[in-house]
Amino acid sequence: MIENAVIVPQEASRDSETVTLKYRGQTYELPILVGTEGERAIDISRLRERTGLITMDPGYGNTGSCMSAITYMNGEEGVLRYRGIPVEDLAEQATFKETAFLLIYGRLPTRKELTRFSVMLNDHSLVHEDMKVFYQNFPRGSHPMGILSAMVNAMRSFYPELNDSSEEVQMTVTRLLSKIRTMAAMSYKISRGHTVVYPRPDLAYCANFLNMMFDSPVKPYRIDPEIVNAVRVFWILHADHEQNCSTSSVRLVGSARVNLYSAISSGIAALWGPLHGGANQAVVEMLEEIRQSGQGYKHFIQRAKDKNDPFRLMGFGHRVYKTLDPRATIMQKVCHRLLSALNITDPLLDIAQHVERAALEDDYFRERHLYPNVDFYSGIVLRAIGIPKNMFTVMFAIGRLPGWIAQWLESISDPNWKLNRPRQIYVGQTRQEYIPIDERE
Repeated sequence: MIENAVIVPQEASRDSETVTLKYRGQTYELPILVGTEGERAIDISRLRERTGLITMDPGYGNTGSCMSAITYMNGEEGVLRYRGIPVEDLAEQATFKETAFLLIYGRLPTRKELTRFSVMLNDHSLVHEDMKVFYQNFPRGSHPMGILSAMVNAMRSFYPELNDSSEEVQMTVTRLLSKIRTMAAMSYKISRGHTVVYPRPDLAYCANFLNMMFDSPVKPYRIDPEIVNAVRVFWILHADHEQNCSTSSVRLVGSARVNLYSAISSGIAALWGPLHGGANQAVVEMLEEIRQSGQGYKHFIQRAKDKNDPFRLMGFGHRVYKTLDPRATIMQKVCHRLLSALNITDPLLDIAQHVERAALEDDYFRERHLYPNVDFYSGIVLRAIGIPKNMFTVMFAIGRLPGWIAQWLESISDPNWKLNRPRQIYVGQTRQEYIPIDERE
C-alpha cells in the first residue's frame, strides 16, 4: 500500500503588507496571501460578510479559487512544473505512469511502488462485460467524447463508492486510470463498427492503448517505439495545467461531494469544447481549409494579420503564456522527430511546417507573442500517428486524467473546503406585477 496517499493542501503564508479598501466612510484591511513561488493574492474570502460587496471578474482571470500544491505555471517566464519538477525533465526522462503517480501521490514512486502501480493498472484494465451493452447501444457515428463522458459517469453503477480508506482510494484511482484507455479505445472501435480489442498484460500503458486502437484481425498492429514515445510525451505534457476550464469543472462539481466518476465526467464534458481540448482538432481543420482553398499558406498568414478578417491561425498564442509555451517547445521536437522517423508524405503536414516557419519569422506574430502553442504541434503529431480527428480530444482526456484525479483528491481533503457557489450581479428587470393571462395583449 502507498503511504500518505492523499496530499492535504497547505495554507499560504500571510504577507506583512495589506491592501486597504475604503468604502462608504469605512476602511477595511485585506490580507495578502503568498504562495511558495512568490505569487500574491488579496484575500477577499470575508469581503461580502464585512462590506456587502462582491467582486466582478468575468472569466475568473484574476480570481484564485483554491490553494494547490500540484502544478506551478508562470506564463510570463514560460514555466510549468508538476509537484516542483519541470515538465521538460519529465518529458525527457519519465514514463507516463511515473508522472501520474507524481501528480496523484505528491512524489515520484520508488521502483517497488512503480512495479505495484503497474501491476494494479494491468489487473484493472478490463471493462465490466455488462458495460459493453451500453457501448453497443450508442448510435454508430456517436462522438467518442460523448461516449467516454457517459461511460465514465456510468462506472459508479458498476464499481463501489469511494470511502475514506487509503487503500480504497488507491484502488478506485488506479481502476479509473487503467480503464480510461480501454474505454477510450472501445469508444472509437464501436463508433466505427469495428471489433473491440482487449488490453494485453505484456504491453506497457502507452503501447497497450495504441494496440487497442489500431490492431485488427485483418491487419495486426506493429508497435513503433517512436509512436509510443510521441504518445508518452503527449500525455505527460497534458497531464495537468493548473486551474483551467476542465480542472475547475472537476473541482466545482466535486465540491458538491459527488463521486469521483461524476466529477471526472464533468471534466471530460468541459474538455470537449473547441476553445479548450478541441483546439488541436481545430488546427488540423484549419490546415485542411488552407489546402482545400488552393490559395496557399501565405494568403492565410496575411488574412490572420488583417484585423477586419475573422480568420485566425489556430494553435498560435495562449491565454496564459506570454512567451513560448514550454510544452510547445517539447512537442515541436517530438513532432519533427516523428515525421522524420515515419517518413510521412502528407500535404497537410507540409502546410503545417510552412505555416510554422512563416509565423516564427514574422514580426507581427513575434511582437504579439503569437507563437505556436502545444495544440499546433500535438494536432500534427496525432494526425501523423493515425489518430482520427474525433479522437484528438479523447487523447487529451486520457493525458489529463491524472491531473483531474489529483485536483479532486486535493480539493476533498482541503480543511477549508466549501461548496462552490459563485455570486452574480443581477441586471434584469426590477419587481414586476403579475398580469393575469386574460389581461395580456
